[in-house]
Amino acid sequence: MTERPPRPVRAEPREIVELKELKASNPELADAVDMQLALVEIQRRVQARVPLPRLHPDQAWLTAQQQAGRPAVRFGDIPLDWSDFRFALRQIADVLYRFTHLERSEHEQIVALCREGNALEPLVTNWYLASSGVDAGEAPARLPAGVPEALELLLLLSLRPFLARCAEVLSTIPEFSKWTHGHCPVCGWETEFAVVTPSGERRLICGRCTAQWNYGAHTCPYCANDDRSQVTSFATRDGRYRVYACDVCRRYLKAYDARSAQRPVMVSVDSIATLPLDAAAQQRGYIG
Repeated sequence: MTERPPRPVRAEPREIVELKELKASNPELADAVDMQLALVEIQRRVQARVPLPRLHPDQAWLTAQQQAGRPAVRFGDIPLDWSDFRFALRQIADVLYRFTHLERSEHEQIVALCREGNALEPLVTNWYLASSGVDAGEAPARLPAGVPEALELLLLLSLRPFLARCAEVLSTIPEFSKWTHGHCPVCGWETEFAVVTPSGERRLICGRCTAQWNYGAHTCPYCANDDRSQVTSFATRDGRYRVYACDVCRRYLKAYDARSAQRPVMVSVDSIATLPLDAAAQQRGYIG
């Protein structure tokens, strides 16, 4: 009987390979890398199950949203499967607890919330409405009283696989090239990271849905300060990473300089590789 040839080993995703190389070359970042590897694996697993949404926003409505600085994705537009969302929330809570980013009481409270479907769904819905600014009018409080503050980070990470699919679809819409705001045109969240493109443009990257959009190279995305004398910039010795720090609002933004890089920006990797830059910026009195 002829033996079957062994199945070829599936190549690891590029971001996993890069994270492992980062850990090998920077042992002091080992715990941060291990946590990120666990989070990336959960998000990749969930996102592989999320279908691309059929987003066809009304042109007049989308134009009005653009002019008002409001993003395009309403909560009902998100291809959200609640079973997958609960799975992601529980798994991410376990990872953060394992790496001591959650207290035991916080972890227990979040696990209990995952079991209470009647409480979780309206909480997530209201959180998105309060933090997206899609609809005009007064927004509700982001989170109800009594829940752990860390829940916001957990909701952000758990919703990312679903919102990232929305960003994939909407990134092709030409109207987004006209967006001039520091918050995301897709979901309304703040920028988390930036990339300097090979052509020298700066693109902001949303911290919730990972959408990218062009923004002024020396304008603060948090307070719109465009006085270059009020923006402090410094880079790593190899020039791969840069920090833009605003002397008006005291916020800072990290960026990956792709002008001479061998790979595209990978926020899951680059946000960890730049942890020493966070420390340097905070020592100077800036806030992330």
